[in-house]
Amino acid sequence: MLPGLNEHEQRIVRFIERFMRRFHFTPTMEEIRQGVDLSSKDHVFRDLRSVEEKGYIKRKRRVSRGIELVFTAEGLPFSLSTIHLPLLGWIVAGEPLPILDEYPSVMDAVEIASNMIHDGEDLFALRVKGNSMIDALINEGDIVVMKHQKEAENGDMVAVWLRNEQETTLKRFYREGDVVRLQPANPTMEPIYVPASDVKIQGKVILVLRDCNGKRELNDG
Repeated sequence: MLPGLNEHEQRIVRFIERFMRRFHFTPTMEEIRQGVDLSSKDHVFRDLRSVEEKGYIKRKRRVSRGIELVFTAEGLPFSLSTIHLPLLGWIVAGEPLPILDEYPSVMDAVEIASNMIHDGEDLFALRVKGNSMIDALINEGDIVVMKHQKEAENGDMVAVWLRNEQETTLKRFYREGDVVRLQPANPTMEPIYVPASDVKIQGKVILVLRDCNGKRELNDG
């Protein structure tokens, strides 16, 4: 198992990964400094040296873009052709969603083709518990790929934390004045109406991974 990264090192490795997935080449020291808002290149150099010693990157000396990313901040093998998303458990009523930064070492992951994702930043995966979204082709045990965000548009499929009820639910989001309608995709279930102030959006579904006859399928969320 790879050694763990501290907060600064995690930020640097995640920035390098995002940069490479966007531009398909590695950032310079100055781009890293600006990207993670560090005060000096010396600080970047010290963190890069530590990250290299821990095995997450390789570096070619005296080369401007000489960084090779070997592992992601979660300790997963890096490849531009595939993305490894941390699988953080289940979305279960009664528990808030996990926050990615609280999981410096992820034991399980989901691998998907990078061309299925337009923006790979702040993504994670969860298994679904319950059948409130079966008409959206999401069954218990399926995996949803989610993007951390705090806002949603009408019709978005989101995970929300209901403050008063102290539970999480996966539903379609509709803002209706001062009330939010959380619409299930199951004809046997009624929509949930709650004050907008009670709703805390924790993530938006962007892909659904289903197992069909032992084969995984990808569907837009």
